[in-house]
Amino acid sequence: MSVSGRVAFVTGASQGIGRACALKLAANGSIVAAAARNQEKLQDLVNEITAAGGKAVPCVLDVSDEEQVKVSIKAVVAQFGKIDILVNNAGITRDQLIMRMKRADWDAVLTTNLTSAYLCTQQVSVSMLKQRYGRIINIASVFGQMGQAGQSNYSASKAGLIGLTMAIARELGSRNITCNAVAPGFIETAMTEVLGAEFKESAAKQIPLGRVGSPADVANAVAFLASDEASYITGHVLNVNGGMLMG
Repeated sequence: MSVSGRVAFVTGASQGIGRACALKLAANGSIVAAAARNQEKLQDLVNEITAAGGKAVPCVLDVSDEEQVKVSIKAVVAQFGKIDILVNNAGITRDQLIMRMKRADWDAVLTTNLTSAYLCTQQVSVSMLKQRYGRIINIASVFGQMGQAGQSNYSASKAGLIGLTMAIARELGSRNITCNAVAPGFIETAMTEVLGAEFKESAAKQIPLGRVGSPADVANAVAFLASDEASYITGHVLNVNGGMLMG
């Protein structure tokens, strides 16, 4: 699954799934532009990639800020001449029952999880259209497919990403640009660390494979969709959930 010589822009790269994606793509030969708000964590990631013989640069930005997105993506294109792979991974949660959810928490989740993907896709598509090549991969969620109580904002944002994926796949397919989504199930990340051990054990029992997933499980799927081996796959949602949701 070589992506040698490709330039990848990964959002939410400072931790969890985004970090694993950046590491995997770099290990497979990509130059990685790692984007997130936390400069220290990004630098640690870049240092790790560089120490392993890869190449990466940090992009400190808030993906919900349109101007920051424009500036950062233009800077990466200016430095490397192109962006071949976009991984829209940045995401947050602000959980609450719908009757108690504040508008600010709804807006924050939709803006970070969904609007940022639109902003980043819009900007990288300019480069991809010129070169007639691109791989756009959106990190959705099993909860965007089946819903989750207390996560109406998160579920809506991830369902929106799936719809965005299919629309972009239809729009850009004729230019050899694919757009796919990966829908993780229960993954062990900083976002799930706050959940108790009892909840995690209960969740694992509902998964046919009998375990929660790791960020590397998701990164492996992303690396495949980013590769030339996946050149005839577009508009697809690849489930990485241990069998939590089938069909």
